Amino acid sequence: YWLTFNEINVMTMSPFTGGGVVIDRVENKQQAIYQALHHQFVASALATKRGHEIIPGAQIGCMLARIESYPHTCNPEDILKAQHENQMNLFFTDVHARGEYPNYMNRYFEENNIVIQTEPGDAEILKNNTVDFISFSYYMTLTVSAGPEGEKAAGNLIGGVKNPYLQSSDWGWQIDPIGLRVTLNTFYDRYQKPLFIVENGLGAYDKVEEDGSVHDTYRIDYLRQHIAQMKEAIADGVDLIGYTSWGPIDLVSMSTSEMSKRYGFIYVDLDDDGNGTLQRSKKDSFNWYKNVIATNGEEL
Repeated sequence: YWLTFNEINVMTMSPFTGGGVVIDRVENKQQAIYQALHHQFVASALATKRGHEIIPGAQIGCMLARIESYPHTCNPEDILKAQHENQMNLFFTDVHARGEYPNYMNRYFEENNIVIQTEPGDAEILKNNTVDFISFSYYMTLTVSAGPEGEKAAGNLIGGVKNPYLQSSDWGWQIDPIGLRVTLNTFYDRYQKPLFIVENGLGAYDKVEEDGSVHDTYRIDYLRQHIAQMKEAIADGVDLIGYTSWGPIDLVSMSTSEMSKRYGFIYVDLDDDGNGTLQRSKKDSFNWYKNVIATNGEEL
């Protein structure tokens, strides 16, 4: 059994949004966010413990929205900035997989007047109930700069500096298949635990032809290139146990609340205003991905 009982999404429990936490009536919003996050860490560890008790031998994982940060230049300040951004993203899986708060967070807590209130036994609960594998979403990488240099690029709720070596999606997300290989190697080097990609896909405008077909070669190319890099990571020695794309059918995009930002292999007749028949039809990517599944990725 592969279970992901304990999901913590960096995009909904991070200093960027404070999603899921009421923070409009507190003086130190960072304090409220990270205190709530601590409770979620403990609850997650207890869910892992209970899952192992209910299903002996079950493999239980966590989930992270992983966004690898590159330095904009070889300026050491940019490199340090990228390292910090990666640490702040990996903090969540550090606690899940290692069972303790990483030392690099001590300075961040101190500088932001954050004091985590813990209960007796919390440290033991975290330490004794780490996850068996790490699942994550991957859509893009970001490039960061310590200074004001560089053209800005869009991202999954957060943005960075535009990477001149990468193409962008219709919504400005930078497309980086090799970045997935980098991410997989970084994760495995850091944790030595099996990895599971649970989200990966391309949001794009789809055109319906007169005969009802949708020729989404751009989506096929995106997925083909990313799956090829998964193979390279496996050859590197990464223990990658699974992959699921986002997503099989068109739906309202979480990041922009648009129906026109389509990810699926199945087209749904519905526009951004809610008009349409809801009729479903297969895009070209449908049969392509069906064959990818049938061949376990051998035929791309």
